[in-house]
Amino acid sequence: MPTISIFFGIIVQMFWNDHKPAHFHCTYGEYEALVNIRTLEVMEGKMPRRA
Repeated sequence: MPTISIFFGIIVQMFWNDHKPAHFHCTYGEYEALVNIRTLEVMEGKMPRRA
Protein backbone atom coordinates (compact mmCIF):
# COMPACT_ATOMS: atom_id res chain seq x y z
CA MET A 1 0.00 0.00 0.00
CA PRO A 2 1.58 3.35 -0.99
CA THR A 3 2.37 5.71 1.88
CA ILE A 4 0.95 9.21 1.38
CA SER A 5 2.33 10.84 4.54
CA ILE A 6 3.96 10.16 7.89
CA PHE A 7 3.61 12.75 10.68
CA PHE A 8 3.57 12.63 14.49
CA GLY A 9 3.75 8.82 14.26
CA ILE A 10 0.61 8.61 12.08
CA ILE A 11 1.01 6.74 8.79
CA VAL A 12 -1.47 7.64 6.04
CA GLN A 13 -1.77 5.14 3.18
CA MET A 14 -4.10 4.67 0.21
CA PHE A 15 -4.77 1.98 -2.39
CA TRP A 16 -5.35 3.39 -5.87
CA ASN A 17 -8.12 0.87 -6.68
CA ASP A 18 -9.71 0.08 -3.30
CA HIS A 19 -13.45 -0.25 -2.53
CA LYS A 20 -15.81 2.74 -2.43
CA PRO A 21 -16.38 5.25 -0.91
CA ALA A 22 -13.00 6.93 -1.44
CA HIS A 23 -10.98 6.63 1.77
CA PHE A 24 -7.50 6.42 3.22
CA HIS A 25 -6.00 4.16 5.88
CA CYS A 26 -4.38 5.59 9.04
CA THR A 27 -2.13 3.67 11.41
CA TYR A 28 -0.92 4.98 14.76
CA GLY A 29 0.82 2.41 16.97
CA GLU A 30 -1.71 -0.36 17.58
CA TYR A 31 -4.63 1.70 16.17
CA GLU A 32 -5.96 1.51 12.62
CA ALA A 33 -8.78 3.39 10.93
CA LEU A 34 -10.35 3.91 7.51
CA VAL A 35 -11.27 7.56 6.96
CA ASN A 36 -13.71 8.89 4.34
CA ILE A 37 -11.92 11.46 2.15
CA ARG A 38 -14.97 13.72 1.66
CA THR A 39 -16.28 13.85 5.24
CA LEU A 40 -13.16 12.83 7.24
CA GLU A 41 -15.49 10.47 9.14
CA VAL A 42 -13.87 7.33 10.59
CA MET A 43 -15.66 4.58 8.66
CA GLU A 44 -14.01 1.62 10.38
CA GLY A 45 -11.61 1.13 13.27
CA LYS A 46 -10.59 3.87 15.69
CA MET A 47 -7.86 6.36 16.53
CA PRO A 48 -7.03 7.85 19.92
CA ARG A 49 -8.15 11.46 20.50
CA ARG A 50 -4.53 12.67 20.54
CA ALA A 51 -3.99 11.41 16.99
